[in-house]
Amino acid sequence: MSDLVTGDAVVLGLRPARLPSRGLAILLDLAVYVTGYVLISVGLTVATASLDEAAQAAVAVAGFLLFLVGVPIAVETLSHGRSLGKLACGLRVVRDDGGPIRFRHALVRGAMGIVELILTFGSIACIASLVSARGRRLGDVFAGTLVVRERVPGTQVMPVPPPPPWLAGRFTGLDLSAVPDGLWLAIRQYLTRMNQLDPQVGAAMAVRLADDLVARTGAPPPAGVPAAAFLMAVVHERQSRDAARAFRPSAGGTGSGFAPGPAPVPAPVVAPVVAPVPYVAPAPVAPAEAPRAGGFAPPA
Repeated sequence: MSDLVTGDAVVLGLRPARLPSRGLAILLDLAVYVTGYVLISVGLTVATASLDEAAQAAVAVAGFLLFLVGVPIAVETLSHGRSLGKLACGLRVVRDDGGPIRFRHALVRGAMGIVELILTFGSIACIASLVSARGRRLGDVFAGTLVVRERVPGTQVMPVPPPPPWLAGRFTGLDLSAVPDGLWLAIRQYLTRMNQLDPQVGAAMAVRLADDLVARTGAPPPAGVPAAAFLMAVVHERQSRDAARAFRPSAGGTGSGFAPGPAPVPAPVVAPVVAPVPYVAPAPVAPAEAPRAGGFAPPA
């Protein structure tokens, strides 16, 4: 399965992450952050040894907030949802609509993580993840995000659903030469997975993909045609053109595959010219003599 399925480079066919994998990713992240915090704290303690106790306490609090709150937010923002622990476990944070997260999403997740993960030792996050149908904690609910699995076993390629019969042959004259391969992959993956998406999210994504396709083809959008049906019809038209191009016999002698040449045309059969024979009337036949009486009679 290809990893390029949407315009935002987020895989739609991935499954939501569950509590065990998410818990392992959080433990790995905390181990890295705590190790960095300890090392930096030692350095700050040595550097601020000449300051008074109030200044040392302020530096310690600032360092704690920086490494346990600011660093996770910055990492998730810059990596678009892939922290070190999530990268090791094959996880990623995405929006509800399948797009990459932004700073505001990471900020809400980090702020809620102080209560869910640090102050309550992860108990609230575990309960919320077990109750949620998609394994989301409270930070995901308030931020509108979802943690999904990026590394999944390969599955069989799903066929694209056929368009409605009343759209058959309607887009035969559409110019598809300017549509990039990435957009075709995004449309195909959406059509094969649209029944697994939330209806509102799927409808919004179909409209966005249809607008991108209309902008690439330069043709006005058809009136009264749903976005998903329009995508089905255009993909079906492209597949029909590819099939016709693949099975069309090549004019050259060589190619990537064997293409039979044109069938030999038989030479025309020329009838021999026969001179006309003049009509000759048959000669008159003399009447036969009557047999004599007595004598030899031939056998019957």
